[in-house]
Amino acid sequence: GQEADPKNFLLMHAMGPNVAGVIGTAVAAGAFLTLLK
Repeated sequence: GQEADPKNFLLMHAMGPNVAGVIGTAVAAGAFLTLLK
């Protein structure tokens, strides 16, 4: 698990906000495309 590999745990924490940002951008793009139709 995560307790066995602290480096992986830190990597997940670093990637979290980045993944959230990518998802947010995709959702925003989808919303804009819907509004433009």
